[in-house]
Amino acid sequence: MMSSMLTRAIAVLGAILVLVAVNHSIRAKERIISTGELIYLELAPVDPRSLMQGDYMALRFQLADQLADTLAENLSNLRVPIVLDKRGVATLAGQGIPTDLFIRYRLRDGRAWLGTNAYFFEEGTAARFANARFGEFRLDRESGEAVLVGLRDVELKAL
Repeated sequence: MMSSMLTRAIAVLGAILVLVAVNHSIRAKERIISTGELIYLELAPVDPRSLMQGDYMALRFQLADQLADTLAENLSNLRVPIVLDKRGVATLAGQGIPTDLFIRYRLRDGRAWLGTNAYFFEEGTAARFANARFGEFRLDRESGEAVLVGLRDVELKAL
């Protein structure tokens, strides 16, 4: 009887902790979306379709490809310095270029992962995103966390 109550209490406490963690993560992403700095990352999209997940565009970012050359030297940091051009397009900051912007990445299967690798869209709207050339992100200056908020065409117009 006592072990049954203890098991239930542990299960309830575990569920509460999971909900708190998920809600904290959601609030953090919402804060980045509302207050983060607008940046664009050039992408090289492909368009696979998934019957289980609906329509989506797989994303691969040029910046992540550039990181592949420097991953060995940056494994301890997982944040890299970036610079923005006059349009807001981010690239890796070269040696000796001063910057106060950093983007955080994670390693997934030995590749740099910049927050997402897919953009989901409503079934039947794939043609609308065929001209996507940039991912529109909001970047948290403190943590370097970037959240994808949309896709843009070659002229940075919203799709």
